[in-house]
Amino acid sequence: MSGLQKGGKISDLRKRIIFTLLMLAVYRMGVQVPTPGINGEALGAFFAQNAGTLFGMFNMFSGGALANFSIFALGIMPYISASIIIQLLTVVIPQLETLKKEGASGQRKITQYTRYGTIGLSIIQGTFIATGLQSMVGPGGEPIVLNPGTPFILMTMLTLTAGTSFIMWLGEQMTERGIGNGISLIIFAGIVARGPSALINTFQLIKAGEITLFFVPLILLFMIVVIAVIVFFETAQRRIPIQYAKRVVGRKVYGGQSSHLPLKINISGVIPPIFASSIMMFPATIGSFIQIEWVQKISAALSPGNVSYYILYIGMIIFFCFFYTAVTFKPEDVADNLKKNGGFVPGIRPGRQTANFIDKVLTRLTVVGAIYLSVVCVLPDVMISKFSIPFHFGGTALLIIVGVAIDTVSQVQSQMVMTNYEGFMKKSGSTR
Repeated sequence: MSGLQKGGKISDLRKRIIFTLLMLAVYRMGVQVPTPGINGEALGAFFAQNAGTLFGMFNMFSGGALANFSIFALGIMPYISASIIIQLLTVVIPQLETLKKEGASGQRKITQYTRYGTIGLSIIQGTFIATGLQSMVGPGGEPIVLNPGTPFILMTMLTLTAGTSFIMWLGEQMTERGIGNGISLIIFAGIVARGPSALINTFQLIKAGEITLFFVPLILLFMIVVIAVIVFFETAQRRIPIQYAKRVVGRKVYGGQSSHLPLKINISGVIPPIFASSIMMFPATIGSFIQIEWVQKISAALSPGNVSYYILYIGMIIFFCFFYTAVTFKPEDVADNLKKNGGFVPGIRPGRQTANFIDKVLTRLTVVGAIYLSVVCVLPDVMISKFSIPFHFGGTALLIIVGVAIDTVSQVQSQMVMTNYEGFMKKSGSTR
């Protein structure tokens, strides 16, 4: 907090923070603007009835925009999906892999492809959502769409696509002109914005006697412990020592320094829980539409609260941890870069043996990271189902909130260090 107070005194950093807050305020204002042609009361009742399905999870990431069916109903999920698809395609398509290695120019091209993918996914999702809404009714049998038909589908598709495009632009502006990662901050703001309603729901449950007052301090203590665990694992690193050989160029000697290669325990971040949650929520979502006996049985078996659900959920988290780490981190590339720059791991030969060593260390870290993610995501959900704690305090939500907060504070501190360093250089120059 002292660091943030000092940051407020730096003009450039203060402008970045204010700009970020203003952009987040614009986003929250857009969440309240409804899409025309929707019966809001019937839709709200439908989402209250299907809170534990895929709709509930998407509604959480959109900050309640999906339940209101606002112009930002799709949220930033199409952009995240497009980014992940492009990252996966870089492994399959050589041209994209070449662009990734070209530096800033190649990254701009990949960003452009990601934007096109976001628009395409938004059009597809918007069309499917608009079509599905026409056949949906509220708990009382009232229609959700007031005037169904092709005009409604086209209008809704265009509105939702424009809303997602605007959110994408907001996120990029915050990343460029603000502080922190704009896309992550938008998801962060959407989850945090539902905190007051979660607290109100908790007080109502206490008042109704569904949660005893004795459990409230235990719940708060449990949340603090989970946050502390997340902070510890998100900031923990395995540092592989790197030694650079000495090189003589003319009369100068280069190299000879000792450094390290930092490897995070949780390299994949929050991607595995999001992917696993999306897949696990599909049976419950399908079961809410299809009233067939065997479909209902599968939906019930794979619903939160059952042992089969948690076993499969943990298995998917572990799978996506290894899969995403293998896609995003290449030990061979790291070993080649070290060899080109004259670096080596003490006791390990450069080249293939270095790549094997890094891969071995990375595999062990991924195992620990997968166990950590599984515990953080499953244990709070077990507490939710057992003690009826509101969904907003789930492990995935806490993981996103704490992870984004740590990253944003780190960037604020980096900006402060840069500013102090520039100020020191100016003073040093004036002294000379």
